[in-house]
Amino acid sequence: QVHLVESGGGLVQAGGSLRLSCAASGNIFRFNHMGWYRQAPGKERELVARLYSGGGRHYADSVKARFTISRDSGGLYLHMNSLKPEDTAVYYCNGGVSMNEYWGQGTQVTVSS
Repeated sequence: QVHLVESGGGLVQAGGSLRLSCAASGNIFRFNHMGWYRQAPGKERELVARLYSGGGRHYADSVKARFTISRDSGGLYLHMNSLKPEDTAVYYCNGGVSMNEYWGQGTQVTVSS
């Protein structure tokens, strides 16, 4: 069974920074891809950033140059800089392996203006 657990969310002022972490059960490098999604109230869940096993990265236009996704043996991370109120959402960790997709329970990020 695969488990993903996010941490690092919280309340931050606009312009501030946060680092989200996602711990995975087992070997984190077995995932074909991993990523971060977010869902704001009343909106659909959207892809924020994705990391592929070959090292490629994809970012949503709204976060390019502000967010960075990375991974090491300790987990998956999302470094968020220059945060804006519109970044407020629940952030979810996602991982894909063996044709299955796995999700964490989410961590709340709130950016005050």
